[in-house]
Amino acid sequence: MNTWQEGRPGGGGNPYGGNGGGAAAEPPLPAGLNPRGPGAPAPRQPGPSRLGGVPPQTVPGGPGRPGPGGPGGPGGPGGPGGPGGARPAGARAGRWPRRRIVKWTVFGVLIAVMVTAVSTWFWADSKLNHENVLADYPGRPAAGKGTNWLIVGSDSREGLSESQMDTMHTGHDVEGKRSDSMMILHVGDHGNTLMSIPRDSWVSIPEYKASSGKTVKATTSKINSAFATGNGRLLVQTVELNTGIHIDHYAEIGFAGFAGIVDSVGGVQMHIDQDIKDKDSGLDLKAGDQTLNGTQALAFVRQRHQMADQDLGRMRNQQKFLGALAHQAASPGTVLNPFTFYPLVDSALGTLIVDDDCGLTDLGSLFLAMKDVNGGGGKTLTIPIGNADYRTRTGESAVLWDTSKSKQVFDAFKNDTAVPDFK
Repeated sequence: MNTWQEGRPGGGGNPYGGNGGGAAAEPPLPAGLNPRGPGAPAPRQPGPSRLGGVPPQTVPGGPGRPGPGGPGGPGGPGGPGGPGGARPAGARAGRWPRRRIVKWTVFGVLIAVMVTAVSTWFWADSKLNHENVLADYPGRPAAGKGTNWLIVGSDSREGLSESQMDTMHTGHDVEGKRSDSMMILHVGDHGNTLMSIPRDSWVSIPEYKASSGKTVKATTSKINSAFATGNGRLLVQTVELNTGIHIDHYAEIGFAGFAGIVDSVGGVQMHIDQDIKDKDSGLDLKAGDQTLNGTQALAFVRQRHQMADQDLGRMRNQQKFLGALAHQAASPGTVLNPFTFYPLVDSALGTLIVDDDCGLTDLGSLFLAMKDVNGGGGKTLTIPIGNADYRTRTGESAVLWDTSKSKQVFDAFKNDTAVPDFK
């Protein structure tokens, strides 16, 4: 008689053990006690429930041995599951997969960056001081190719304390503002060009209406008087009238703003060609590489008594310094560092006056163009001079432009062509 019995569910073909940890079958009972007859296997005890605990009468089974019986049934919870058995609940139940955690972390960081960028943009834009300096008027030159900026450095003392005025040698009893420097920056396809306008240029000043409502007739005078009497709007009209160049954007900054920008970027490194000691501006520098702070930088761009050609030499220093400042302000080390970027924005934009249509994107292109000029990608020049010591009817010394050469430069600005290089 074959002692191996047909496999039963949970038995794995072995009458004494379950395949995969099922409850073990009971051994045969003595003949007198077995209700199914001598030699028959004992009645199977109820197996453990998948949803409940193990009944008291069951015994955990050991690993089954393969036998000639049928396929093994599902394993019990006490051991490893057999073929076809249900998978136990995972140990990670209720926890997020790592991939999902990483995805949501990255998403959260991106949202935070976007919110910060947008809020910074609106904060910076709110700092700008807009003025309607580019209003249309009869006979205004048509817009040309490229973009033309009129950049004005004024001697406004607004924002300076008494002690700062003493340190910067600006004087106290000076009201209003005058143009200390004027430049036209042309941004175009044939290179960027920064051109200085001598503040003593003898030009035609158009008729305008004063703040009192009185109409002031057209006259001939030094160009800086246009700014002193009619502010930025009259200066723009005067520049356009005498050059034929359409001004697209306007930027003006005073003493306090200029010094603040320099200090916010940690100073600007400059190469000083010779020792400078100027009692009027208070500047005292040795020749060589120097890092100028705000006070020193302001004195450097204002002083002219050390220059052989006085105001013309000062304009060269102004061009050189502004290029170095723009290069440092637009560098990744400044823009990506919040400890320099936010003070820079606060110092620059809080004291900067721009036209109504000027936005942050426009100012960004201005800085990049200035940086390009400083890096050799563009050129700097002064309006060609015909007479640097022209004597007016009142005996004043003024500057007359070279009519022929200056027209060639102005035409290049208007048409976005290469600016001629006069030697």
